Amino acid sequence: MARAACGRCSRPSCRRRVRFVDFLRSVVLLSAAAATALAAVTVLAIGTHAEEHLLPFAVGWWVLAVLIGLSLGRRGEANPPIARLLANARASSTLPEHRPSATLANRLWPLMVFTLLAGGLAFLAPQIPGIAAGFAIIWALAWRRQDAAVTAIEERDGVCFYVRPTSPVRGIALERVPGFKALRPERANGAVS
Repeated sequence: MARAACGRCSRPSCRRRVRFVDFLRSVVLLSAAAATALAAVTVLAIGTHAEEHLLPFAVGWWVLAVLIGLSLGRRGEANPPIARLLANARASSTLPEHRPSATLANRLWPLMVFTLLAGGLAFLAPQIPGIAAGFAIIWALAWRRQDAAVTAIEERDGVCFYVRPTSPVRGIALERVPGFKALRPERANGAVS
């Protein structure tokens, strides 16, 4: 079974690009890291302010956030916004020129601002980072399967999707470059032929 070759390109110029599936994985991991940091800040702030009665409410919200995130992220196919983004990807025969760290900072600045602002407000009210941690949990769990859905589309269509450089305040845009289709055996009446 052949996988899309664009993920294993050995050219140095190709390794600097950000594939959309890698971007989606980064979103999930960074959202989970933000949730963890905000939860830690919440627990520290609750201890500092001597408001231990808030801890059961925070933990209850986090458990509810996990359930909501698992429910939203249970689908194995690409969600409608991702499907629209893939459908509107600009076809290109060359890879976009940019650096991965700059792309992540360019696209994920709202997550960084959200985390820093909510964590910074912990000295005023410890429940603020606790509430924000719940939303970061939902976000991470809701997007956890989207990279697999995009990978399946790439293998089916023989393309690779890359994040195009755009303004930080504009929506994300993708480029579609040729790749290799995955060769899968055809199924006939439930058996492999």
